[in-house]
Amino acid sequence: MAGNLPQLLMRRPTLDDLEPLTAPAGYALRSFRPGDEASWGRVMDRAFEWEPGKAVFDELMRSDPCYADERVKVAVTTDSAAAGTVAATASCWVVPKYGPQARMLHWVATHPDHAGLGLGYQVSLAVLHHALAEGCTQIFLLTDDFRTAALVTYLRMGFEPVYTHPSHPERWRLILKRFGRPEDFRTQLASPLESFD
Repeated sequence: MAGNLPQLLMRRPTLDDLEPLTAPAGYALRSFRPGDEASWGRVMDRAFEWEPGKAVFDELMRSDPCYADERVKVAVTTDSAAAGTVAATASCWVVPKYGPQARMLHWVATHPDHAGLGLGYQVSLAVLHHALAEGCTQIFLLTDDFRTAALVTYLRMGFEPVYTHPSHPERWRLILKRFGRPEDFRTQLASPLESFD
């Protein structure tokens, strides 16, 4: 949130033009498996700068009625003594207010030790492919103004701003100005205020 303002909502309005998945050397992309809980939690704790042990998989994930192992995507290490350790994650979530043919890109995180390799992009792309396989036609996400790297990734993936609050147009103007390309997204920024409450 920006102060006490609501998060930014973004939407990718189609899923029929997805690029193929490509894991960087030394990593593999797959769905969550039992046994991944501890390293998944470490990724979340470090990525969101939480106290160690705060991210408990059963509380954040399995407790949700929409949970399924295949909806949680991970990038795991393959070329070290710690092969199979989760390095990045993203989830395909069901949020009823967005409609039955939409999904939410949820809990995107990369461990800082594995940053800069495009893992966040790839696990997010894996979620988009999964949403398409579930018969969905669009996907949403919530994010924050200060998450510069994430915002760049989401825009590069084809997500567009959706206004659900009067503060959103100006916040997006400032975000895109910060990226040095305010004119690139004029069409998306002109979209009407929408409500999903």
